[in-house]
Amino acid sequence: MQVFDASSIIYAWDNYPIRQFPGLWEWMATQVEERQLVMPSVAFEEVTNKTPECGEWLRGNDLERIAINNVAMQDALRIKLLLSIVGDNYRSGVGENDLLIIATAMAQRAELVSEERRQNDLPKELSKYKIPAVCAMTEVSVPCINFIEYLKRSDEVFR
Repeated sequence: MQVFDASSIIYAWDNYPIRQFPGLWEWMATQVEERQLVMPSVAFEEVTNKTPECGEWLRGNDLERIAINNVAMQDALRIKLLLSIVGDNYRSGVGENDLLIIATAMAQRAELVSEERRQNDLPKELSKYKIPAVCAMTEVSVPCINFIEYLKRSDEVFR
């Protein structure tokens, strides 16, 4: 199972239009139906706010939206403390929703699909870490790939 961040589904929607890539979106619909592609509720809300048509497509295909439960909240708080984020001072790194999305992937023991940029040179301040860097931390340990890696690994051929 893959937990999708809003950035990846929006990336796919914007770069692979459904009218030009119907085979891709048929496959994605199957992934949604089989619960292999899920989203935390906060990520789904981001999608519907930024790209309403994509949100409608996800809803129409009965996307499983994972509610943020107490376990995810506690893990998000733990990660926030690891990153030395105080209060709402998220700086240029992960935000509150990002922490909830990472924590949801942790709770699901799932891989996270995110388009957040990889930081080749990690910042000295942990609070400036982006999603992939946070996922790679030993204390977090959530596999994180982007949409293209997700597609390539599927070995699907879209016609």
